[in-house]
Amino acid sequence: MHWSTCLALPLSLSFVVGAATFNPRAYTIQSTSCRAVDRVLNEEVDITIDYADINPTAEKSIIMVHGWPSLWSSWGYQIEEFKDEYRMIAIDIRGFGGSTHPGDVQSSSTLADITGDLTCVLEHVGIQSTICLGHDWGAEVCYEAARRRPDIFYALVGVTVPYLHAASPFADSAQLTAVMPKLAYQVFFENHTTEAVAELNKDIRRSLRATLRTVNSTPPDSFLTSTSTYLGAYVNVTEIPPIPFFTLDYEDYFVERFSIQKFDHTLIFYTRGNRYGAWQSTQAQGNYTIPQPVLSVLPLNDPVADWVFAAKYLKSGAFLPQLTTKTMEGAHWPHLEHPQVFNNILRAWLETLEHTLTPAHRVFSDEL
Repeated sequence: MHWSTCLALPLSLSFVVGAATFNPRAYTIQSTSCRAVDRVLNEEVDITIDYADINPTAEKSIIMVHGWPSLWSSWGYQIEEFKDEYRMIAIDIRGFGGSTHPGDVQSSSTLADITGDLTCVLEHVGIQSTICLGHDWGAEVCYEAARRRPDIFYALVGVTVPYLHAASPFADSAQLTAVMPKLAYQVFFENHTTEAVAELNKDIRRSLRATLRTVNSTPPDSFLTSTSTYLGAYVNVTEIPPIPFFTLDYEDYFVERFSIQKFDHTLIFYTRGNRYGAWQSTQAQGNYTIPQPVLSVLPLNDPVADWVFAAKYLKSGAFLPQLTTKTMEGAHWPHLEHPQVFNNILRAWLETLEHTLTPAHRVFSDEL
């Protein structure tokens, strides 16, 4: 859909038709203090992790981990679907929304560090064993959490991005862009982090609207292809249409909460220090296999990359002996763009999981 058409859409169509109504303001945000490491200062510090705790008396639980740029409330349609059956802990990752950050964006937030935040929150709320549900970089957090702590995470769901294991040699953003050209923006984030943050912070709503698009409301063709700007492709777009899968109030909440810390500490997934640190620590352990049940849901229309091809190219399945892969229509945000389709996939897998796992199977021995 061309931008002129998007701009002509009535506001009543700027959210997912038929999706269960989700009001993030109806949920109380809680927080807990977690220990973190500032590797520049070489000292431990306290950070605060914010989370929503839905249906705390339920026996089964799911911890929900968003990607970039996102928040706990991006799981709203899944919360509405499963809130009567599961206890759901939806977090703001460190540096996003109300969750604070140790301060060093470059090297103090590896996937292992964020796994520590997850286990900190789970200990705080009294959950000993759970399923991890992650989207985008949140999927990679869940993969790492399950790999490091099989005693806690007995199953996981990765949305959009497949398992980016560390068995292969380390590849920086420039090397990845040579294979997948629309990862060029990651070179900008990695090499010019301060400039990227300033560009994103200039207009929080515009930055979010530029990124959270759908198949039927696409960004300009040149979006994501520059190594010197993130939003440059929108230079001739005066006003970017509303986020298509949110109501306007839902979008307002998203912008308000993102504005607490802005984008200041959110590029943690793109800096070389964090990425290399995550790869190096996994290499040192020498264990890349995740034995737990895994559901990978890959969209077929993501402008960023062909993730089905990427999963095959990386041989992700070789390290996931209990992998189930499902594909669905959608761009980068399939759980938001087509929530009922996604929820049906997730529900079917969860039902199979619950029928095959006994309580004893919910804890996998620690292989590390």
